[in-house]
Amino acid sequence: MKDKLKVGLGSDAFPPTTDGISNVVQNYAHQISRGLGEPVIITPKNPNQQDCKYDYEIFRYKSWWIPSKEGYSIGWPFKDELHQAIINMNFDILHSHAPLATSYYFRRVVEKKKIPVVLTYHTKYEYDIDRRVPTKPAKDFAYHFLLNNINAADEVWVTSNGTVDSLRKLGYEGDYILMPNGCDMPVVAVSENEIKELKQKLNIAQNVPVFIYSGRMIWYKNIRLILDACAKLKRDGREFKLIMLGFGADENAIKRYINKLGLWNNVIWTGKIIDRRTIQEYYIVSDILLFPSVFDTNGLVVREAASAATPSLLVRGSCAAEGITDGETGFLCMESAHSIASTLEKIADNKELIKKVGGNAQSDIYISWEDAVKKAYDRYHIVIDNFNIKNNL
Repeated sequence: MKDKLKVGLGSDAFPPTTDGISNVVQNYAHQISRGLGEPVIITPKNPNQQDCKYDYEIFRYKSWWIPSKEGYSIGWPFKDELHQAIINMNFDILHSHAPLATSYYFRRVVEKKKIPVVLTYHTKYEYDIDRRVPTKPAKDFAYHFLLNNINAADEVWVTSNGTVDSLRKLGYEGDYILMPNGCDMPVVAVSENEIKELKQKLNIAQNVPVFIYSGRMIWYKNIRLILDACAKLKRDGREFKLIMLGFGADENAIKRYINKLGLWNNVIWTGKIIDRRTIQEYYIVSDILLFPSVFDTNGLVVREAASAATPSLLVRGSCAAEGITDGETGFLCMESAHSIASTLEKIADNKELIKKVGGNAQSDIYISWEDAVKKAYDRYHIVIDNFNIKNNL
């Protein structure tokens, strides 16, 4: 068996576009390049790309560029010479991280040369389809397109068991493998004095509870519930700071809503931050991560917070809450502003409980990208063996 594999990592998003999947493929590439094998990122062209700063190869294919706050390119993988370019790279396996343009590209490639394909299903695409696609025929086409790309993979991976519900809604009836994501932030132990110094550096008050939301600024992440809950806390006379870390399509509307609720003096709006150490510093100074999203299939930010021993408040039954025990490795609530507020009122001033639960999260739910990618890489060999047996290769 070939030990070192050449792996094509397909993604419709890669820096300068930043989102959860972009973060995932960067970490796959980084870990594979550290002695496991040879990674190549396969992604649409972006006019702002700076690929020379990465220590692995990035292959860009034709795209349509639509200027937007989030900076996404739309892949256009329909030229035959593109397919031959991938074939000539002699990949051992192709791994797509979204059932979109790049997955379709891989379908076209394997029509010409047999290469095993893995697809990781990261996000609940039906949310975006139902929200953004205006007509039923267009929605039916989108569902059909995604399903065909998923069915074309030799093996489908999910990052949480809850993701399977989304796959079934799209019509996928096949098998799947659970392959969790990791965290690229190291586990840190920080003293109380160091936390005080960090708060001074970040201009955060010392003696009030600090909550943090980290992620894309999009309403369907249940950000409105966070803000409504915080408004209730303020009406009840409670002091707190809320760090809003990230950017996204709805950030201007979110800022207006913060003003409407009279919360602006309670909010620290960081804007877009790329530096991972700086992001971790915001977790370190926070008491609780507020992440009531029922959209996310894994919630990388929950593990990021755990790296800093910061526990998360999550919606009971959500994918992000998988593996979380209420009051032990995190805190669980119902999907409502009232439930978030009442939970915070119970726990926000209990520093000992927050510290204990944060420590448990760090020891029990944190997983490094090194361990996560090693597990995935070992599975690549099984996928290749099964593919060879199936195709008599």
